Amino acid sequence: MILLFTDYGHGGPYLGEVEAAIARLAPAERVIRLMADAPRNDPRRSACLLAALSAGLPPGAIFFCVVDPGVGTEADPPVVLDLGGRRFVGPDNGLFDLAARRSEVRSACRIDWRPASLSASFHGRDLYAPVCAMLALDRPFACTPFPWQDRHGWPDDLWEVIYVDGFGNAMTGVRASRLGPGTRLSAGGRTLDSARTFAEVPAGRPFWYVNSSGLVELAVNGGSAASVLGLAVGDPVQPLA
Repeated sequence: MILLFTDYGHGGPYLGEVEAAIARLAPAERVIRLMADAPRNDPRRSACLLAALSAGLPPGAIFFCVVDPGVGTEADPPVVLDLGGRRFVGPDNGLFDLAARRSEVRSACRIDWRPASLSASFHGRDLYAPVCAMLALDRPFACTPFPWQDRHGWPDDLWEVIYVDGFGNAMTGVRASRLGPGTRLSAGGRTLDSARTFAEVPAGRPFWYVNSSGLVELAVNGGSAASVLGLAVGDPVQPLA
């Protein structure tokens, strides 16, 4: 399967154009929209989400990944990163750094192949989508191996809100496995205890829990953590002793 992880948003033609570009070469491949509203133009926060969402997916999965404020420049070369059989295609702008850091097996190559026509502003459609299709078909393309290097030094855990979903739940960049049992958090001027499920908390009370991707998430039973706590992407979250 080919999984799309982008900041394109759900509206507009962009996701459809990418899917069409894949289908032209590999019409039988299954294409899944893993995330279309990653933090816009923000590889650092998006790296936390990508590492968490991709962790449980099997070898053979191909990830089309574009969160690229520098599209059309030569600052972030196009790459294929292989993490134990899971292959990530996109710009080397830090988006892959956390996923790579958490993998014991990794190899990388710079994409030298170029299509006959390459838009300056839509490498996702013209470059990365065909490369994903060629990988799925085991079709060779020009690619130069290089030793992978973490170029940006993102922190292992980002102690802030990185994403707010449609329910108002505030996802953080902190892996819950890093917290001890009974840890209390501070966010939005409130102290939050942990709970395993929403039903364990009285209606209207904010709390934190381990979400399905293993990240710390702030929530309110029957309400919106973003509204109740006044949270937005970038707001800090702190552990309490």
